[in-house]
Amino acid sequence: MDRRVGVVGAGIGGLLACKYMLEKGFHPIVFEAQSGVGGVWTCTVETTKLQSHKDYYQFSDFPWPPSVKEDFPNSKQVLEYVEFGIPNIPEFQPGKGPEVYDGKVLHSMDYAAMDNASAAESIKGKRVAVVGFQKSAMDIAAECANANGVEFPCTLICRTPRWNVPDYFPWGVPLSLLYLNRFAELLYHKPGEGVLLALFATLLSPVRWAFSKFVESYIRSKFPLKKYGMIPKHSFFQEISSCMTSVAPEDFYDEGEKGSIILKKSQSFSFCRNGLIIESESSPLATDMVIFGTGFKADQKLIGIFESPAFQKYIKGPSVTTVPLYKFQFRQIFTEEWDKMMTSTLVGHWENCPSFLLIKFALWMLGLFGRGGEVDKNEDSSNLSCGQLSTPRSLHANNPQE
Repeated sequence: MDRRVGVVGAGIGGLLACKYMLEKGFHPIVFEAQSGVGGVWTCTVETTKLQSHKDYYQFSDFPWPPSVKEDFPNSKQVLEYVEFGIPNIPEFQPGKGPEVYDGKVLHSMDYAAMDNASAAESIKGKRVAVVGFQKSAMDIAAECANANGVEFPCTLICRTPRWNVPDYFPWGVPLSLLYLNRFAELLYHKPGEGVLLALFATLLSPVRWAFSKFVESYIRSKFPLKKYGMIPKHSFFQEISSCMTSVAPEDFYDEGEKGSIILKKSQSFSFCRNGLIIESESSPLATDMVIFGTGFKADQKLIGIFESPAFQKYIKGPSVTTVPLYKFQFRQIFTEEWDKMMTSTLVGHWENCPSFLLIKFALWMLGLFGRGGEVDKNEDSSNLSCGQLSTPRSLHANNPQE
């Protein structure tokens, strides 16, 4: 019997799903809205770079080409290797939103969807304000600074300062040695943890504090956070445990020193005809364009894919959840009998912590349940270790350099 599987999306998760379904004897059919593979990497800001070290973002049987020397390749290199979401725009009171503004309002998703030439032309010679302080906002602000310099400085409006890192080697120590290992798991208090784990997390709290201060001291030595009033109130431990850590663009704060990027902290703002009214400032900020780098309401996009209220319910998950592990992709499997469950699942939905390993593990679990819980004794479990992710050669047969 031909067992067909529909795979929606040809990003990293979709390619791995296709590969895994082929290995398990299924016949996958991939549905992709764009004209090629790559997912989010087909529409990124030009200066965007990979946030994970390339060794943890590759197929084991298809390594990065020798021409890629960087540890954190840029978006073009990533797309060449692997060859979005509902925008999260703040709500405003009536008469104080984008509808009263004479300039142009974009989300970073719209800006990234432009080709590089069109994006550069759209900001050239414009007074641009960027809202947000995570990766997309900082990347776009850096591009505006490069395009316009001090003549038309880019204003970046930040509500919550972040511990954006210059690199992943604080004082020469790999960040993974501090946080991305088995020992680091003992530092966290977890929902539903037992007495022993709770005791470990409590006793190791001085270590948790020391690790956090160690990284924070490195960031403060590299970036003039105090000068700009951008020292976060939360710890780096909180930042990385919530998967909000990102790498700041090169020379970002240097552009601030030059005056081509102006940082403003504000808990709220509103629109007026000629620009933005920022909290605690007496006069409006005159702008020609406002770009929201405020992330995505990814759950809403996923919910909108399905017409069935039942599917929408399972994708959304309960509102009381503390940690939505695996985005409930296996929730039905664990709560209903196999012959009664809906034969659908969701993989690759990790918004701020993308990982080949997590996606592959999810697909391995899906394949396991697809066989009725029977473990394939001939399967090499070493493929589930970091950097040991496999994909069939057939996916790259047409172009061995991709």
